[in-house]
Amino acid sequence: MNLVLFSPEETGRPLPRADRRADHIVEVLRRKPGDTFDAGLINGPHGKATLVRTTPDALHLTFAWDGVPPPPPSALTLLVGLPRPQTARDILRDATTMGATTLCFVTTGRSEPSYARSKLWTTDEWRRHVLAGAEQAFSTFVPEVKSGDTLEAAVGSLPDGTTRLALDHYEAAHPLAAVQPMPGRPVVLAIGPERGWTQRDRAILRAARFDLVHLGRRVLRTETAVIAALTLIRAKTEAG
Repeated sequence: MNLVLFSPEETGRPLPRADRRADHIVEVLRRKPGDTFDAGLINGPHGKATLVRTTPDALHLTFAWDGVPPPPPSALTLLVGLPRPQTARDILRDATTMGATTLCFVTTGRSEPSYARSKLWTTDEWRRHVLAGAEQAFSTFVPEVKSGDTLEAAVGSLPDGTTRLALDHYEAAHPLAAVQPMPGRPVVLAIGPERGWTQRDRAILRAARFDLVHLGRRVLRTETAVIAALTLIRAKTEAG
């Protein structure tokens, strides 16, 4: 991790030695009492943390923040047909690193119902992966994460004034790379589950004014397609 994130309530108490961040501070960063490291408040400012002392059970830290938090990335919502839990873990981490601001995992015509019962979603495990993505990006911003809605319900609740794109390897008319730059405009990107969209899914997307686009002839894994598409979209939204 390039930045160690803390919630506001955590800054007022020792960091348990069993916490993954404590292990990173001591074993990876090799900090000793008196040393500092880069830290951040979740959805708040960056700053420096100082390791004051260590005990067998905890690290004792102090914090100095830089001031106002950096602005969040421009609005980019990712709608994903609920994938296998391991794929979802990769997407949670990497889409956060790429600057997605909302992550919605939705059920589609070909979603596997058992995936929704994974401990990834029935516990707060998902949060650990988005925090890891933010720490990798040296960002304090943590996206909103939603799961459980149907594709139809999710697209029906989208605000007006958004650029709406859906990856579809089979029926897209043009590549994502050909979409015109869209600086400052909120974007919604929909990506199907590992089994792809059904015709009903496509009808829902088209009725909601999604433009079907593709990433080329090669068939990518879902988690790879997410990274490729978000890279292209960020280049377009941040143009100029």
